Amino acid sequence: MSFVIGVDGCRAGWVAARVNLSTENMDVFVAAKFDELLNLNARMLIVDMPIGLADNGKRACEALARQRLKPLRHSSVFSSPRRPMLAFDTYEQANSWGKAQTPSSGLSKQAWMILPKIREIDDAINADDQQRIGEGHPEVALWRLNDGAPCRYPKRTREGQLERAGLLTASGAETPEYHYQALKEQYGAKVGVDDVFDACALALTARARLDGEAVHLSDGAKDARGLIMEIWG
Repeated sequence: MSFVIGVDGCRAGWVAARVNLSTENMDVFVAAKFDELLNLNARMLIVDMPIGLADNGKRACEALARQRLKPLRHSSVFSSPRRPMLAFDTYEQANSWGKAQTPSSGLSKQAWMILPKIREIDDAINADDQQRIGEGHPEVALWRLNDGAPCRYPKRTREGQLERAGLLTASGAETPEYHYQALKEQYGAKVGVDDVFDACALALTARARLDGEAVHLSDGAKDARGLIMEIWG
């Protein structure tokens, strides 16, 4: 089976939305480890997690994503940790290190909470893998599906869920709320409805990247490991 996968992190591990490229059918499941998803050998995998980390300063791909999403959803693009922050054991250490650098920039609590997942991906891939594994941002994906306009409502509101469900379903994501209800029975609060919606949006991004139709945001810069710092949508 030839397929693509969109992935979002969750408390249970990783939510994955898989699209069969022959039938267009989608299934959604949870993997405990990122390696499990890599071993499936998808033709394209797009994940909502930073890939390619600057040693210092900001990533241009994040600034480009914010520009696309202004004035409504630009705050959904938060600054990724810098590569040296992966080595710290506590938030306080990582945050203090960042504030002591030039330019000074601390670490958000949100970024710290996903640091273990960033490490997990960073340990699992190399630069060659980026031919079929990419960083995506769900709101950029939805911006593309919405004819170049950001979503009007935040994703955790009921209005935002209905808005995103409409865009995803119209684009072939097969009623993402149904997939969420199925996972909720098994994982409870460890999987959120927004996790499922985000994974579905990135599965469509993975398919669009194969077709040459995805949004690609990057200045071409690479990090210390040779990973391109880029965002797909």
